[in-house]
Amino acid sequence: MSKLKNFINGTFYEPLTKEYIKSYNPATGDPYMEVPSSGPDDIEMAVRAASRAFPTWSNFSIEKRARILIRIADLIEQNLEKLAIAESEDTGKPLDLAKTVDIPRAAQNFRFFGTAIRHFSSESHSMEGEGINFTLRKPIGIAGCISPWNLPLYLFSWKIAPALAAGNCVIGKPSEVTPRTAYLLSEIVKEAGMPNGVLNIVHGLGQKAGKALIEHPEVKIISFTGGSQTGIEIARIAGPMLKKMSLELGGKNPNIIFADCDFDKALNTSIKAAFRNQGQICLCGSRIFVQDKIYEKFKTEFVAKTYMMKIGDPMDKGTAMGSLVSESHLNKVLHYVNLAKEEGGNILTGGKQVHLKGRCAKGWFMEPTVIDGLPYNCRTNQEEIFGPVVTLIPFSTEQEVLEMANSVEYGLSASIWTQNLSRAHQMAEALNVGIVWVNTWMLRDLRTPFGGSKNSGLGREGGWEALRFFTEPKNVCISY
Repeated sequence: MSKLKNFINGTFYEPLTKEYIKSYNPATGDPYMEVPSSGPDDIEMAVRAASRAFPTWSNFSIEKRARILIRIADLIEQNLEKLAIAESEDTGKPLDLAKTVDIPRAAQNFRFFGTAIRHFSSESHSMEGEGINFTLRKPIGIAGCISPWNLPLYLFSWKIAPALAAGNCVIGKPSEVTPRTAYLLSEIVKEAGMPNGVLNIVHGLGQKAGKALIEHPEVKIISFTGGSQTGIEIARIAGPMLKKMSLELGGKNPNIIFADCDFDKALNTSIKAAFRNQGQICLCGSRIFVQDKIYEKFKTEFVAKTYMMKIGDPMDKGTAMGSLVSESHLNKVLHYVNLAKEEGGNILTGGKQVHLKGRCAKGWFMEPTVIDGLPYNCRTNQEEIFGPVVTLIPFSTEQEVLEMANSVEYGLSASIWTQNLSRAHQMAEALNVGIVWVNTWMLRDLRTPFGGSKNSGLGREGGWEALRFFTEPKNVCISY
């Protein structure tokens, strides 16, 4: 069984704790790798390396930093197959998905911010003959970037690329459940010519390595993606220390389908929004509201398409759904199916664990599940499940569906399906979410702000928002 190492100051180290965590291939249920279980001493070692590197990296020309980030993007693209296989083995997602979405997006993140930093500008304000003000934006120092298990390299790069582009040094803590592509990124960063200590990757549990990273007084910025309860705990620690925080947390997203929609497009996209990555995406449309005029038709066709989805070995071409990420997560999702039954829901299709044959016989697979008959305010419709489970809810009027859509504690994203332009604008404004898609889902422009309201997070990522987050503004006033 292979052992991963931490990447600190440009060198690969065993954890100072000498402790490891077993990592499992969720498609087979077998352990296949050992991951460092790092502690505060490993974080301290990374902080020292980043502190030494910061004066040099922050004073690199923008052009020089940009070239290194773009070189990393090139190397990710050159290693697409290797990285995609690692991502699929770590997460259980279909290899085709990793090849076409996850790894290309990681490369795009580095390329985007490598380009964006060249165009990042500040403001000036003339004082009508008295003087002029201009704003300097400087890197802050050491950023702690903590990423989740569902889109490992995709979201890891989404954080570290803007932090590095802005001139900060980074200590990254990938999820201990899916660490392999972060480890492979260490090798790529070294090959790309990144100076030692600028990017350090420390593996381990959130309670040990993650907590030590958040608590360290020299780590001035925390960027975290993960569960809302973990985000609240991070804010409890980092808030009194006056650290800058970006928290991208959970979602329970409404997908609202009006009778005047493009029916086929709404149906097919809703399937993707419900079950892509086995429903393990914070943006998944897990509450599907359908106007009563087309409810029965939509339900019939949605259930039929769901039933036909191919569940199988993630490495097989044509597999639509791979495994869930872990046995514990599978059990959590199955628990919610049982809860839905207790709350009076009807399981229209799915709801059970799937036992495959061959090498995946012990894997953690589950049928895509569709439920109706539940009130909008029951636990199944209010709590984030983060798996291949969706509910169908009929509605009559715009006001009715708005009240139901906005009833949850989350506010990440929403989709609206209608041909009525006025309705689309009014609904988009009234939904309490950070992102609204009209007649689409997951169409992303990296220049736009990304994030949610309520318990879905704090702050925004993407485009200028990310570069502003990872810099500190300083106003300079010059008198004439």
